Amino acid sequence: MKIVDRVLNQVFGKEATRLIYRHLESNYSVKRGEIAEKIDVFAKGLEEFLSSGAYVVERKILEDMYSSYGLLRRLELEKMQEEQDFVGQIRLLRQKA
Repeated sequence: MKIVDRVLNQVFGKEATRLIYRHLESNYSVKRGEIAEKIDVFAKGLEEFLSSGAYVVERKILEDMYSSYGLLRRLELEKMQEEQDFVGQIRLLRQKA
């Protein structure tokens, strides 16, 4: 959750991040603190809100998560992205934690 929050604030700033969270809560019943448990719903809501821009945000979230787990080796990251979608990669990382 901290990584998601940090990335959204870095990319969009505080006000836009609040709008994204409000959109997710209003339209998808995902509160800020529930993102980790509802990562699939979060991804769907983010993609609906940002359209193709969601891919860039999801990639940044994944890069930061891989880095925090010490797994940011470029070949490993590229291989994972070929094999899994955003939600699948997040779930895999959570299992490794």
